[in-house]
Amino acid sequence: MTNNLPNVLTVSRIFAMGLVVGLLFMDPPLGSWLALAAYVYACLTDFFDGYFARVLEQQSAVGRFLDPIADKLLVSAVLLMLVANDQIAGISLLPAIVILCREILVSGLREFLAQLQVSVPVSQLSKWKTMLQMVALGFLIVGPAGPRFGPLDSTEIGIFGLWGAAALTLVTGYDYFRAGLHHMRKPVDADE
Repeated sequence: MTNNLPNVLTVSRIFAMGLVVGLLFMDPPLGSWLALAAYVYACLTDFFDGYFARVLEQQSAVGRFLDPIADKLLVSAVLLMLVANDQIAGISLLPAIVILCREILVSGLREFLAQLQVSVPVSQLSKWKTMLQMVALGFLIVGPAGPRFGPLDSTEIGIFGLWGAAALTLVTGYDYFRAGLHHMRKPVDADE
């Protein structure tokens, strides 16, 4: 299962997610910075597992299965911990909910379309959404322990980034839904 570098990186991202969650239980600033370090590692593996899979020609069914799961676990766990720690609160819960709902919707859509043997490629806009989301969550993880950037602290930058990621999430979620909509209109076997 994990006999190649890309799959090892993907599995390590899943373990890193658990580490990020555990470190977010620690008191700031040390817990915040350690959680950020583990999170940055997880984000880097997200890039490098795909890169090495292509360059080393080690793409696999296991990798195609685990990679999106690792991504969704990381984002979901971090969002939930940030809400639990009150780093995302009030109206700022809205973009977090949008992001989580889109992840579930796209996962369901991909599962449905996979049964029909239809692939849904990742769009360039989705890649930008993911990057903005990762950066925003990084700022939120370090939160009040992080540096100030002019009049804004790390938490405020993270919240602005989260709103931007949520906007892109709505656009890309709609794009995926629209791409799969005509397959949903086809009749389904009666025994399902």
